Amino acid sequence: MTKTTQVAADRAHDEAKTVLPAEVARGVYIENPPGAEALKLMHLMIGKAGGRMAEDVRHELRLADIKKIDGMRNHTRATLRKLFIELRGAVIVFDDAEEQCEIIGGVLDQAKLDYRHEVSSDLLVAFWFGRAFRDMAEKSCHWAILDRQTVFALSSKYSILLFQHIASLMNLDHVANKTFTVAELRAVLGVQEGKLAAWNDMNKRALTPAIAEINQTSRMILTATPNKIGRTVASVTITWAEKPQEAK
Repeated sequence: MTKTTQVAADRAHDEAKTVLPAEVARGVYIENPPGAEALKLMHLMIGKAGGRMAEDVRHELRLADIKKIDGMRNHTRATLRKLFIELRGAVIVFDDAEEQCEIIGGVLDQAKLDYRHEVSSDLLVAFWFGRAFRDMAEKSCHWAILDRQTVFALSSKYSILLFQHIASLMNLDHVANKTFTVAELRAVLGVQEGKLAAWNDMNKRALTPAIAEINQTSRMILTATPNKIGRTVASVTITWAEKPQEAK
């Protein structure tokens, strides 16, 4: 069975796409999901690591390379520090069915911001992925290939998390929709406990804006259909399709 890391290694030449383990793309494995800017940085880090994402090695980025990316604002050492703090707080929880155990750990182990040449507007960023992330990446045999620029163009964490989740399902044969319970959808969108508790609030402030932005920015068209039991929304079916010009 093909490994996600092998697919990432094979596509190392393609800087327009990021190969993401489906476990990460589907989002439900991540507790305390970071904000939009930190998620974009995470995508950039995984794309930079590529086929070596499961290895316990030092990976590097330069601030100048980050600043070249459309959709990433002009970061400084101070703003990058905040993003890495967010990523350090994100927790991966996944079930290793083979070993019959749950793995709980971090996306990020450590980051270093080398500012020796900061006076010339340069900064070297070194980072190491956490063991839980590396174990999950090593075992992953399902992946999503995401358009990197679409991720960088999306403005909210709700949009990014929903986009990467649906992107991981798009290439499955004969699958063009998925039904989520309201609780599952909250997890996919990264809605924190205690926030947007009512369905109307979550729909108005998280789901509807996310779908609108994805439809405008990406190659996908999403529609959401609430499913009610009486007057209560019990689940939501999200349907997706490629835009006609993209399919052509």
